[in-house]
Amino acid sequence: MNEQLINKENLPRHIAIIMDGNGRWAKQKGKLRIFGHENGTKAVRRTVEACARLGVENLTLYAFSTENWKRPKMEVQTLMKLLVSSLKKEMKTLTKNNIRLNAIGNLNALPEKARQELHEVMDKTSENSRMTLTLALSYGSREELKTAVQEIADKVKNNIISKDDIDEKLINNHLYTHNLPDVDLLIRTSGEHRISNFLLWQIAYAELYFTSTLWPDFTEEHLFEAILNYQNRERRFGKTSEQLS
Repeated sequence: MNEQLINKENLPRHIAIIMDGNGRWAKQKGKLRIFGHENGTKAVRRTVEACARLGVENLTLYAFSTENWKRPKMEVQTLMKLLVSSLKKEMKTLTKNNIRLNAIGNLNALPEKARQELHEVMDKTSENSRMTLTLALSYGSREELKTAVQEIADKVKNNIISKDDIDEKLINNHLYTHNLPDVDLLIRTSGEHRISNFLLWQIAYAELYFTSTLWPDFTEEHLFEAILNYQNRERRFGKTSEQLS
């Protein structure tokens, strides 16, 4: 699919991706699951660079969920090592493309080495302004919402705010993503049709796009196809077509 078909004036401001299918991709090739994760990093680079080139302002990738900690210990350890090595390798790509790295989730749950590398790259790219790349790490939307409710409840209890002050904006300001706009386009690879506890509040009005392509096989062309599909939809936000026109 030709990139020229995409209307640069109607890009999704925020794209979020559930990168699924690394394990199945490796299994199809008779390899260990980590082989799929390693090749998945190549798809990350392709997608990040393509989004930046198009002019997408925000890209959020579901890299490691709170549920992923339940995976075999060896796989989790290998994934954490891969995270550290990938951050080191991609520093050059982020700098070259003027991309700022951001992270959301329970980052304190990450191993110290991974946490240090993550914060180092975020610090070094903090002034970059072309696009914000957010990694969701040790992330779970229900945990995010629970934490927000607890923080708001504490403020009401301590008379910092009144319960009448609680509105969508206040809730949004207590989420990990308080500095990001709502998601416009959510993409999930591998043929699964689930949200998997990802950005439940933030995708309230998002367009959902599912592809059977396994994540390591996800190319620029697949990204362009998803964006073009998004651009051919009518986003009504509760209104009628007649009202929009």
